[in-house]
Amino acid sequence: MDPSRRQICLRAVYGIGVLLSGAVINTRAQGQTKNVAKERVIQVQAKKFIYTPNQIVLKMGEPVVLEFTSVDFVHGFKIPDMNIRADLPPGKVTLVRLTPDKAGEYDFLCDNFCGSGHEEMSGKITVIG
Repeated sequence: MDPSRRQICLRAVYGIGVLLSGAVINTRAQGQTKNVAKERVIQVQAKKFIYTPNQIVLKMGEPVVLEFTSVDFVHGFKIPDMNIRADLPPGKVTLVRLTPDKAGEYDFLCDNFCGSGHEEMSGKITVIG
């Protein structure tokens, strides 16, 4: 085989190899994203002196994002039994990620004093199996 023809064949084989390896990498990447659990997003509004919703039901093992917006004050959000806490500044979205690993009922509350009625600003997360 003459050298120029050999060069063309080698380039063609190299090009096909690059295309095939790209297809394999792309297939693997798509397979990996299918294995990652999609997070469930729950929007929660905080304002004096209530969270809306204040009753949230979650599934054990399901990744969840609580997407908070505060209307009027830097409220706090705390789930003592899950060791979760966040400040909720007004006008900003605050994301709290959690994946409950145990069924049960978990109280949450505002832990930044926001005035008379603050002690009533609470709710409950129920985790089902």
